[in-house]
Amino acid sequence: MKLTDLKPARGSRKEAKRLGRGHGSGWVKTCGKGSKGQKSRSGGVKGPGFEGGQTPWQRRLPKLCGFKNMNKVRFQVVGLASLCQFEPGKEVTCEDLVEAGLVKDPSGPVKILANGDIDRPLTVKVHGFSKAAEEKIAQAGGKAEVI
Repeated sequence: MKLTDLKPARGSRKEAKRLGRGHGSGWVKTCGKGSKGQKSRSGGVKGPGFEGGQTPWQRRLPKLCGFKNMNKVRFQVVGLASLCQFEPGKEVTCEDLVEAGLVKDPSGPVKILANGDIDRPLTVKVHGFSKAAEEKIAQAGGKAEVI
């Protein structure tokens, strides 16, 4: 096989319509645009979003309506008081929180907030802590570890 033998696949290439080039071509007088009207004129087709002079939808929408960050990390929040159901000295992980029904999504990140008090030493291993929650866990004799 040589470079000169290469050809495009049959039917993959199509010749352009040569409009307005005589009766034999089949595209003579109106060149396939029909007769009269805005779309038959040269430069007659308006751009996408044109609504016939009506204010287009992208200008009708309210402005400054905010922005949703698609990459924002949304933590599942657990209050400190709800950790009191675990035995003292236990290592609490995300799986334990799912089993206890405190967290719904086992794959999502979990954050402990300082809602309430804790009265037992626990080693808590989750994705995030508030500063106050870390201090309260340390005061109770436990450890707060970020995974």
